[in-house]
Amino acid sequence: MQQTWDATQYAQKGRFVADLAGEVFELLDPQAGERILDLGCGDGALTQRIAAAGAQVTGVDSSPEMIFAARALGLDARVMSADELPFETEFDAVFSNAALHWMDKQDAVLAGVRRALKPGGRFAAEMGGHGNIAAIRVALQAVLRPLGFDGDAGHNFFPTPAEYRSYLERAGFRIQQIDLVGRPTPLPASGMRGWLEMFRRGLLEQIPADRREQAVEETVAFLKPVLCDGEGNWTADYVRLRFLAYAE
Repeated sequence: MQQTWDATQYAQKGRFVADLAGEVFELLDPQAGERILDLGCGDGALTQRIAAAGAQVTGVDSSPEMIFAARALGLDARVMSADELPFETEFDAVFSNAALHWMDKQDAVLAGVRRALKPGGRFAAEMGGHGNIAAIRVALQAVLRPLGFDGDAGHNFFPTPAEYRSYLERAGFRIQQIDLVGRPTPLPASGMRGWLEMFRRGLLEQIPADRREQAVEETVAFLKPVLCDGEGNWTADYVRLRFLAYAE
């Protein structure tokens, strides 16, 4: 099942993804004059920050809609599948935020990242980790399975540190640090409904239109006791896997 993106909706409801990337951005520590690849750059919000540090940055993403938005910022942004990266020893660093967990072919992705890096180049990234959005996933299963849909199918890969360490080492990386970090994430005013409509858009589009609204409402109702406070503020149960590795 293919996730689809709406760049305008993402800017309105998903800007927190880039806003909360401060720690992985510090891991990257972009320097003036470096060549950096932003893998899964989305609408270019963080790509633009990397460029502002003086680096020469290229953003790639599989979503044409997102790349169109990134190019509107004046960025070098290209529609490209992460498991078919064509670069050869071109970059001082590769950066990725909240994108790797959407990618199916992890070995191919990491092999491409390794090829893209110069010897000793660094790979700084953050992705969903083991236990990420556990409550949301359980609620979706409870609501959608009776309708004949797997609420957890075809979406995300949320590994443990040990599991992803093995992927990185197999691809030829030396890991400097890799951490699993609980990060409960306040959601914007659109709340859980907005989160579902954006980050589970591909799944919701599979549900017949006459049943979709009820499914969203039931999922929100399931989650309200655990992820919404008494004042109506929603928090997503995020767990992040953050790492810094070097090409050997």
